[in-house]
Amino acid sequence: QVQLEESGGGLVQAGGSLRLSCAASGRTFSSYRMGWFRQAPGKEREFVATISRSGGSTAYADSVKGRFTISRDNAKNTVYLQMNSLKPEDTAVYYCAARGALGYYDAWGQGTQVTVSS
Repeated sequence: QVQLEESGGGLVQAGGSLRLSCAASGRTFSSYRMGWFRQAPGKEREFVATISRSGGSTAYADSVKGRFTISRDNAKNTVYLQMNSLKPEDTAVYYCAARGALGYYDAWGQGTQVTVSS
């Protein structure tokens, strides 16, 4: 099973930008659809963005559409989340996840904290 590790979180002012990275182990990274999710304090984990195995297809939650961009580099076994125009409500722990052959996200990273100050 693929193992995932996020990085790139931190503290940023509203309107600023961050780029999250998620490095995957193993040689089958390109066989997984990848996703980013987030969980704010006291809230359930929610979907942020997803990208197809080739990177040719992406989808976003309405709350981040036009501000966030998901991408991947299969040669580097890495998926990214570029976050622009950040808002305080984007504050959360961000997780990357891999969706395997069974059709659900069954591999998760440990998460990286993103805090947006107003």
